[in-house]
Amino acid sequence: MRRILKFLVSRMTIVALLIVLQMVLLLMWLYRMTIAYELLSLANLLSLLTVVYVVNLEEDGSYKIAWSILILAAPVIGTALYLLCAGKKMPKKLFKGTTQCDQEMQTLLNQDPAIHEQLGKERNDIRKLFDYGLKASNFPVYRNTEATYFGSGEEMFPVFLEELKKAEKFILMEYFIIDKGSVWDEVLGILKEKTAQGVQVKLIYDDFGCLEKLPRRFYQQMNELGIETYRFNRIRPALIIQMNNRDHRKICVIDNKVGFTGGINLADEYMNRIRRYGYWKDSAVMLKGEAVRSLTVMFLGMYTYLSQKNDIVYSDYLPDCDTVIGDGWYQPFSDTPTDEADVSLSMHLNITNHAVKYLYIDTPYLILNQDMRTALRLAAMNGVDVRILVPHIPDKRIVYSITRSNYQTLINAGIRIYEYLPGFNHAKCMVSDDELALIGSINTDYRSYFLHFEAGVLMYNSRLAEEMKQDFLHALSQSHEVTSADCARVNRLVRTYRALLKVFAPLF
Repeated sequence: MRRILKFLVSRMTIVALLIVLQMVLLLMWLYRMTIAYELLSLANLLSLLTVVYVVNLEEDGSYKIAWSILILAAPVIGTALYLLCAGKKMPKKLFKGTTQCDQEMQTLLNQDPAIHEQLGKERNDIRKLFDYGLKASNFPVYRNTEATYFGSGEEMFPVFLEELKKAEKFILMEYFIIDKGSVWDEVLGILKEKTAQGVQVKLIYDDFGCLEKLPRRFYQQMNELGIETYRFNRIRPALIIQMNNRDHRKICVIDNKVGFTGGINLADEYMNRIRRYGYWKDSAVMLKGEAVRSLTVMFLGMYTYLSQKNDIVYSDYLPDCDTVIGDGWYQPFSDTPTDEADVSLSMHLNITNHAVKYLYIDTPYLILNQDMRTALRLAAMNGVDVRILVPHIPDKRIVYSITRSNYQTLINAGIRIYEYLPGFNHAKCMVSDDELALIGSINTDYRSYFLHFEAGVLMYNSRLAEEMKQDFLHALSQSHEVTSADCARVNRLVRTYRALLKVFAPLF
């Protein structure tokens, strides 16, 4: 009873109810006005024109279908909802940060313009994959970089803490989720020590990701401790389009020498100190050397927007890196809804289309758009060994139902799907042919592909590809392979329910 009461009076519930109330009142008013003034014919015409507009957008096909069905099924309400919720309109101030980020990436690119030609001489077909990142947002390719792969939060966290303790100049942290608990307590203890030593500490967190996890005035508490803190896209009880866009990135940079990114947030379940959905499987990468520069610039782009400072000197945070002799080629990249480039989706498509022998994918949410679904099926039908690992214990029931709705089509094409029996697979990785690998914050779903700020690292000829492959195969040994027989045993009502959800998956 106490938990129910706590939920009912929580900030999340109150904000959600106020937004729903505003939406219901607005839609009721619009509907009554339409009926009262006999404007239903006009509303129908407007809905048809809206659908024509939607169909002609340069958007994902499934996204357009879902909205078109809703608009035609309920002309007044559907059209209003589309105008309220479907756009990608972002604050103009945010464009300043992303533009500055692109310009600084170009500066980094100019420091070693010949490296792409070197990659072309080694493997021209691979160079073309990295060329996409260059043309999309000026993401440089680096060589002098050492990378370390972590296949779990508890494996990463001690290393993470040790690197924080070594900070001498600055610590830059950007996370979707920070939660109260022993993990954050240990991190905060180090951050306090570092600020006392004169180290700059800057922290960005997503307000929705941390809703009900942090005190309402958490950012003020951190600022009082000397930790410069900002919350991205604060949650308010208002119908605002950009509430749909979240900062899903996980980035930590220390002195421009060490950088972390991946799927691991700063909360106890990520390190398996508590079990909410069984064992939490996750992944992250630590970079040392030149490739850290791009992570630094990514953070500073978001910091430029949130701080609204006009005097940020990026070069102050980009001192010369330690000399590192590493293997492979590395391209850290980010994705933003402020431009027309769907970088995350395109990176996934490029690796999928390039695979020859095998393609292994870790993802918590298998909510594929048509392009990705077609690419995966085509790869499997071309003889590529495509395997996908998803959770067996879900964190979101509706999303899990949509994930399972994709099984049969993929299995029919020869794709092998596994559910991770020990718990929740939150890793976001792709590895192919022992040579290409990608790790980051990107899920195979509409939100990561089109709505969220994301980050990742594309790698070629790195030893991490083999490590990620072995970690994936080990996880498969603990998993159940889903078969056509499993899909056939699903109750018809459940299948119908999943089919309906699948149609509207882009709207979730």
